[in-house]
This record gives sequence, structure tokens and C-alpha cells, in this order.
Amino acid sequence: MNVLGLMSGTSADGVDLVLVRLEGRPPELRWELLERRSVTYPEGLFAQVRQAQQNRVLGPRDLALLHHDLGRFYAEAAAPFRGRAELAALAGQTVWHEPPGLTWQLGEPSWLAEALGAPVVHDFRPADLAAGGEGAPLVPYPDLLLYGEEGVRRSIHNLGGISNITYLPGREAESVLAFDTGPGNCLIDEAAARMGERYDAGGQIAAEGRVDEELVEVWFNHAYLRRPPPKSTGREVWRLERLAFAGRLEGADLVATVTAFTVRTIVAAYRDFVLPLGLDEVWVSGGGVRNRTLMAGLRAGLPVPVRAFDEVGRDPLAREALAFAVLGYLRHLELPNVLPHTTGARLAAVAGRVTRPAVDGT
Repeated sequence: MNVLGLMSGTSADGVDLVLVRLEGRPPELRWELLERRSVTYPEGLFAQVRQAQQNRVLGPRDLALLHHDLGRFYAEAAAPFRGRAELAALAGQTVWHEPPGLTWQLGEPSWLAEALGAPVVHDFRPADLAAGGEGAPLVPYPDLLLYGEEGVRRSIHNLGGISNITYLPGREAESVLAFDTGPGNCLIDEAAARMGERYDAGGQIAAEGRVDEELVEVWFNHAYLRRPPPKSTGREVWRLERLAFAGRLEGADLVATVTAFTVRTIVAAYRDFVLPLGLDEVWVSGGGVRNRTLMAGLRAGLPVPVRAFDEVGRDPLAREALAFAVLGYLRHLELPNVLPHTTGARLAAVAGRVTRPAVDGT
């Protein structure tokens, strides 16, 4: 089956689309990446998504408009895949994630189903919430099927808006460890936005700034960073306005300091929860792989090789959209697609709702 995965991450910069050929059933899943494309949100849509994520005042009508505007955006982005995709898996745009009882993704799937003429699997998180989980992380099982290798202790690390780890010490589902470490690009993006930039391209702004080590130490006392897995988090927690004394910094110094803080939280997560289990290598995906300052900090802080996905022959921007394609494929097969011990759920959910295109009833 050719499955189209669509992923809009917490960075809220657009959508990554991956068309993948999937065959077989777990644990022997065969796959071939056919095409990837990325489409950036137009400025107006980007601003509205950020407003929703930052808990700005939006009425029911504004939220409904945003939900359908996102749906139409996904439909337009996916239109070139019509006739090639037999199924789509839509992550949606997370605008609020507050476990254990609340998560919300926007983007009306009916527009996408009509544009493709194919069923769309969507709303993956609520089924896990209802089973007692946090609704995240959802990608560990796809990561295991796609990247698990017997005899290799590998971490698949995503540097999106939020940073997360999938630790794969082999091919056994029970041994997978996965959790959000804390901020990825979100604080860096917010600091860059204060300078009129969407993000810190290449980590250049951070490289020019001075790190306030005292503030990094203060911020590092955050309770989330001490919590053991399973755990997940979001932009609701990691915002500049929630970091004590962040207002005393500006410009490149602010970007440099939140970058250093982000590096420290990730390195500490490995030190506390992963390295004691044994680790051979880290593969890094997501937009953060392009931030040279961030990646240099991780390479300096971790005692194992840290490689960007493209260094191991993978597309760093395809990983999450590909994972959601696998989630949708497993849902199509009516198989469990979430590892409950990574989300804290009581049972493994068959996660995702299905929206089908309209049919000619004449």
C-alpha cells in the first residue's frame, strides 16, 4: 500500500509529506520511501497557529476557522499525490498538549480525504489518553519497525519544537524507552522571533551571542527535567514567559542562552535515563539538525557518535511523517500501533479515526 504521511510539528512552520510504500505486518515491515516534500505555512496561517499555541484569546469562530483553514492547507499540499496515495495519515497541528487528560490537534481531515480521494487516518492521540496514557510519544513503535537493529543500541532523536528520544536497544518492543526530554527548537524559535526571524538559521545567531550560565542553571531546576519516563510535554510548558529572568536578556545573548539550556536538558536526559542502559549511537532528525550550534553542543556533551539522519543515508525531515504513515498503515490493518509502556497507558491502543471521501450516490 502507498501511504501518505503528513506531519506538522510543534515548531508550527508547515507540513512535511512523505509517500511511502509499505508491505507486510509487524515485526517484518518492508518499506520504501518514494517521495518527500515540505510546504511552509503562509504568514497569516503561521501567526494564527502560534496564537493558538500561546493561549492567546481566540473565540470559537476563530478556532473553527483555523481548524478548516489548516484542513484546506493540508489538502492543497497533498493534491500532487492524488492517484498515488491509497491512504493518508494526518498528525494534525498540535495547539495544546497537557497530559494526562488533554491534547488537541487541528486540521479538518475531510478536506484532505476529498483532495486525495482516499481515506485519512487522524486523531491518533485521544485513544491512548482514554487508555490512561499521555497521548505521546506515538512514534516509538514505528521507530522500532523502521530503525531497530539486533545487536545495536541506538537512539532515534527528534529535534523538533519539542525534543524527544526513542531508545532502541535491539528489536524487542518491551525494551523500547521513549520520552520527551523538554525543549527542542521551541525556545530558540521564540527567541529568534524577537529578532524578527522565524528560527535561528544554522545556529548562527546563537554562535554570535554570549551564554548566561547563571540563567541556564536557574532554568535547569525545572521539575519536568527530574521526572522519570514515561513523560511528554509541549509548548504550554516551554515558553520564554515561563523562564525566570529571561527578560534580562535580548538579541543574540537570549538565543545563545536558550540554545545552551536546550543542549543541557537533552544531555542530562541521556545521562539520567539512557546511558545507564548502554548506548552505541544517536541518530538525529528534525529541523534542529540544521542548527550547527545545537548539534555541536550535543556532540560535545554525549560520549557516543551523534549523527544527523542524512549522515546515515536518511532524510532528517522525513522521520516523523514516515512514522505517522506507519501508524496509519497499522490502523488500516486494525493492529495496535502504540507502545503503552512508553505513554503510560494500561493497554495498547489501535489509535486513529478514519475519515473517508464522499461517494457519488446517484
